[in-house]
Amino acid sequence: MTTEPATIVLVHGLWMTPTSWDTWAERFRALGHEVVVPGWPGIDDRTVEDIRSNPAALKGVGLAQIADHLEDAIRALPSFQAGRKPIIMGHSFGGLLTQMLADRGLGSAYVGVEPGQPAGITTLPASTVRTAFPILSNPFDRNGAKPISKAHFHFTFGNDLGRAESDELWEKYAVNSYNRVFFEGVAGAFNEKGGVSHVDFGRTDRAPLLILTGEIDHVVPPAIGKAIVKKYTATGSPAVVDYKEFPGRTHRIVSQDGWEEVADYALTWALSHAGSTSSSSR
Repeated sequence: MTTEPATIVLVHGLWMTPTSWDTWAERFRALGHEVVVPGWPGIDDRTVEDIRSNPAALKGVGLAQIADHLEDAIRALPSFQAGRKPIIMGHSFGGLLTQMLADRGLGSAYVGVEPGQPAGITTLPASTVRTAFPILSNPFDRNGAKPISKAHFHFTFGNDLGRAESDELWEKYAVNSYNRVFFEGVAGAFNEKGGVSHVDFGRTDRAPLLILTGEIDHVVPPAIGKAIVKKYTATGSPAVVDYKEFPGRTHRIVSQDGWEEVADYALTWALSHAGSTSSSSR
């Protein structure tokens, strides 16, 4: 178990910026941990308003390029260079990227918070398909950077809120999509070996991985989280893969009322498992 302050890397998801992690980042920093929240390529430290007004840098960027960008940021950390791998947590597509970073062996423990599924997992509930439809419905815009409408944001992130409250959050957080990421994610579901999001589910030296889901999440409902865990565990690998579902939580789990419970669970689990590769609490 890690008892000293840890370095924690938080990976944001699609339609979001690093500010979406402000809740967890501030809580973890208050506990003495170093927290790094790198932006995706084209986002980095830009404001929501700036990205909306000029999303050109998001166009054509795919999962491999984002993963490479995040790997560079992690390898540049002084703690990493000193031999101490960080805890890596990612939300939504950031949770898929967390699994891709795990496949590269970059962390001491990993938490996928309502994560996208790696290549080879075909579970796609109707609500998940609906969240992707505005992007996937236009294959000619595969390399575009489409904005998310307030109505779609309400279905995707604010389904526990009234429309007015959801619209306020849209103003604060929502940015354009990386359309290519969606197309790569769906294509990978049916192309395990050749998909951009391919990971080695049977890797034996992978640091512990926790998958968290929210009961009423429209984007990554529990069925996807359970399918991810099943795919890993079916290989017989001794690497730790655990699962936790939180009732009443939407895709906004990292900032929805009661987010503290989820953050504390994720941190406690990660600190207690960091560095272990062969024992599981399943």
